[in-house]
Amino acid sequence: MHIADFIIIFVYIIAMLMVGLWFHRKNQSSEDYYVGGRKMTRWHLGLSVVATDVGGGFSIGLGGLGFAMGLSGSWILFTGLIGAWLTAVVLIPRVYKIAFTEKFQTFPEMLSHHYGKKVAFWAGIISAVGYLGFTSSQILAGAKLTSGTIDGLSVNNAALIMGIIAIVYTALGGIKAVIYTDTVQWAILLSGLTFVGVPFALHSVGGLDVLRASVDKEMLQLTNIQGSVVVNWAFSIIPIWFIGMTLYQRIYAASSKKEAQKAWFLAGLFEYPVMAFLGVFLGLMAKVSIDQGVIPAADAAGIDNETAMPMMLKFILPTGALGIILAAYFSAILSTADSCLMASSGNFVRDIFKVKNTKSSLKVSQIMTFILGGIALVLALFMPSVLDLMLLSYSFMVSGLLAPVVGFIFFKQPKPMAGLLSMASGAAIFGFFHFSGIDLPYQYAPVVPGVLASLIVLFIVQKMGKAQVRE
Repeated sequence: MHIADFIIIFVYIIAMLMVGLWFHRKNQSSEDYYVGGRKMTRWHLGLSVVATDVGGGFSIGLGGLGFAMGLSGSWILFTGLIGAWLTAVVLIPRVYKIAFTEKFQTFPEMLSHHYGKKVAFWAGIISAVGYLGFTSSQILAGAKLTSGTIDGLSVNNAALIMGIIAIVYTALGGIKAVIYTDTVQWAILLSGLTFVGVPFALHSVGGLDVLRASVDKEMLQLTNIQGSVVVNWAFSIIPIWFIGMTLYQRIYAASSKKEAQKAWFLAGLFEYPVMAFLGVFLGLMAKVSIDQGVIPAADAAGIDNETAMPMMLKFILPTGALGIILAAYFSAILSTADSCLMASSGNFVRDIFKVKNTKSSLKVSQIMTFILGGIALVLALFMPSVLDLMLLSYSFMVSGLLAPVVGFIFFKQPKPMAGLLSMASGAAIFGFFHFSGIDLPYQYAPVVPGVLASLIVLFIVQKMGKAQVRE
């Protein structure tokens, strides 16, 4: 990679760290740190939501899906569109007023309001662990991107570089830095892929006609996918919009209920079709680049689906353009890594250790962010697949946390025992099938029986006996 590309990336990283330092000086309490003073508007929120949800993991993961199955891989983000719009219609009207009145900062605090402290405590643990894994997936995404484009840099060394940047930036700035820079980062990613990545990729392989002739016909169709795969994605991804700590923080940060709803409608459209097809198309182009010899055979040998696209970019982009594209992907990775790390930190500080909202709580929050970031970095060093780690984290969280949310949406007086037992059963069933290695019918993932079990337990316990008192 040319020195000019390194300079572009270096300047970008320094700029992000300076933003984090600037907001570090502005933050006065954990209220500022976690929900940004509750003054955010639709565009900042909407772009931050999509930047956080799609981020680097899905960007790299989408490239891997495009490489493996073609355009059909875009269905994974159609679930994001459904989840975003359902949230805007069903969830936000239910939670915004309560959150604004009670000054909530985390997702489990909402559960505490409806079920009591025990449910909130265990929800905090599930959410914190899940988002720790999700943060690791983003660090791994950055590592694969970096090692695929810089000669001689291993994935582990790249993970150390990306992890340290993400941890320092997030710990300093808090949610304001995250949301405001997400707006810029998403613009960089979208414009970089649209106006630099796609045109150069097409030119390098000889255009659309060569693309059509070089891949199997089903790779260009939307039906090259098993129904069970779509079901697995739907069970893992749609519910995350109802239980995601990062998304609740943005609902809480909105200046009004309507601003929050409009932000979620915007986010859904940016996920599908915009980012969905951009990501898988570049992955498909990476496959063609190998077949056409754009990526030399020696370099293509042994690369996996998720490193093929970064490898293609290294060979097709001219000096300067590669730096811009890499900065765009780093933007996406930071957009998700910082938000997920903030979520896990908030769960530990507010929901597990019950630190009060004082001036000293800001320091506690920043220290916790550093500690959890270090743990996420270590996890990233031992995981092979970005998308697998993301979906595992999603599946664990939704198996344990979806049912209590369904409970407070549909029941006027949800029972604490219904919330606790549904969480326990969902997490336990998911864990059993995931770690036992038992194959489910039709290749369904463990998240499917996990979610179904938790919902069944919720409704059975809710309908049994008398109303309970929240503890």
